[in-house]
Amino acid sequence: MAEIPRVVFCNAGPLIALAKLNRLTLLSRLYPNLAVPRAVHREVVEEGLSLGAPDATVARLFFARSGCPIVDAAREVVDSFQPIGELDLGERALLALARHCPGALVLLDDEQARNEARRLGLRVKGTLGVLVSAYRAGFVDLEEVEMLLLTLAERTDIWISRTLCEQVLAELLHSP
Repeated sequence: MAEIPRVVFCNAGPLIALAKLNRLTLLSRLYPNLAVPRAVHREVVEEGLSLGAPDATVARLFFARSGCPIVDAAREVVDSFQPIGELDLGERALLALARHCPGALVLLDDEQARNEARRLGLRVKGTLGVLVSAYRAGFVDLEEVEMLLLTLAERTDIWISRTLCEQVLAELLHSP
C-alpha cells in the first residue's frame, strides 16, 4: 500500500480539471489531508465565478462541503521563495508552503511548476496521476477511468496533452 503523505497541497490545474469532470470528491477521498493555498482558491473559485466558469461553482460547492482547509502562505514565506522561471502566485504559494512540510505531496499540472517542485525535492502528481490513484484505490473502475481519460484527451478547455492521456490509458489497460 502506498504511503499517505502528511499533507497534500493542490494547485489550480487539478482543481479545475477535476471540477470540469465533476470528480473533485476524488481529491478528498484520496487525500484526507488535502489543503489549498488561499491564492489558488481565489484563482479557481473567486476569479472563476467572476468569469462565469461553471467549474468554479463546482469547486465552490466542493470546498463548502468537503471542509478542505484553505491555508494562508505568509507573505514573507512567498516573497522569500525564489523559483527558477515564472510561476503564478498560486504556484509560488503552494511550493513555498510545501517546502516547509516534510513529506508533502503537491498536485500540479503546469510543467514549469512541476519542474520547480522536483528541483525542490518535492513529490509531484498531476490530474492524470490523481485519476490513476483513484482507480488503484478502487474509487473508480477501469471503465470509468478510461472514460475520464478519453474525455480529458478530447476537451479543449482542459490543458492536458491528448498524447499523455492516451499513454496513461494504454499503461492502465495493459497493466495487471
